[in-house]
Amino acid sequence: MPSIVIFGAGGRAGRAVTTEALRRGHSVTAVVREPARHPDLPAAIRGDVTDPRSVAEAVAGHDAAVHAVSPASGPAALAELDLDPDFFRRAADALLRSGVARLVVIGLFANLLDDSGRPLLDDPDVLPAEFRPFALAHAAGLHHLRGAATATDWAMLTPPALLEVDAPRLGRYRLGGETAPAGRLSYADLAVAVVDEVERPTLHRTRASVFN
Repeated sequence: MPSIVIFGAGGRAGRAVTTEALRRGHSVTAVVREPARHPDLPAAIRGDVTDPRSVAEAVAGHDAAVHAVSPASGPAALAELDLDPDFFRRAADALLRSGVARLVVIGLFANLLDDSGRPLLDDPDVLPAEFRPFALAHAAGLHHLRGAATATDWAMLTPPALLEVDAPRLGRYRLGGETAPAGRLSYADLAVAVVDEVERPTLHRTRASVFN
């Protein structure tokens, strides 16, 4: 049974992945910025996903890593966020340099493509201007993953715009490609997909949409 280190375990996606992994009997290390704020997380440690040394220390002894870090949660916080445009690129670099065998990254809906092949982040009707820097930073992380010469077998799972906090766990999902899906997804089923890709990888150095 693979042991998993989860970066961003205190956020919505990270908590869902942690819950799913523990449910299946995995050994889990939860990485957060402030462990004292998350006393309910098992084996929580302090870490910075953009710091290569911090990431290497957290990854040591684990079979797989999950990158579920978001610098802010919710539209209001994201709109006001003064984000380092290199945040997700630096995170991707640190994770790949750690030498972890399997890496599953949670992507951003706005970086998928519309039916004509245009990035959704370029459509102001889909992505308001105040969120564009966040989407571009996410895209830079994906670009770094795609261009890296690495032995790490990575995959990015990108949920739809309708990602629901309180929706029940159905235990099923569908995988798509680069085009944005019309479906929806619960955080619980996003976590099912993530842990499935740790246990039985089907995606290798590529991105896929995940939806119900």
